[in-house]
Amino acid sequence: MTRTRNTTRPPGRHDQRHPHGPRTPRGPHDWFAERLLAVVSGQRPVHSLLGHTIGPAYDQLVTLAPAGPLRERLRPVLRRCGRFHPGPGVIEAFARITTGDRVSAMAFRLEQGPDLRWRCAAIEMAPLA
Repeated sequence: MTRTRNTTRPPGRHDQRHPHGPRTPRGPHDWFAERLLAVVSGQRPVHSLLGHTIGPAYDQLVTLAPAGPLRERLRPVLRRCGRFHPGPGVIEAFARITTGDRVSAMAFRLEQGPDLRWRCAAIEMAPLA
């Protein structure tokens, strides 16, 4: 039995838009934002990012995690993650995080190594409200 996908639009709909909005490709900055948030909020141990950090980034995580800028009763939610490519093999990313009615900001730098793997080179967190 072959299954065919129904590609017809609902009656009266003439546009080509996806009903759930456009799908944006996910990149390494999204993966890192989720993992960094999990570490800083205490959901994952710091050493879970040991092989994914270089330079001072791991030390910055060690400092941020016990201080727990996001360790509260409510679980923090990653609301938006964006990126900027200042040059080849570098991503400077930012994330907006909400915890209840509070908003925090996280910025981090990713560098691509000779093995083409992305690693976090720096991280900063600042509460916005």
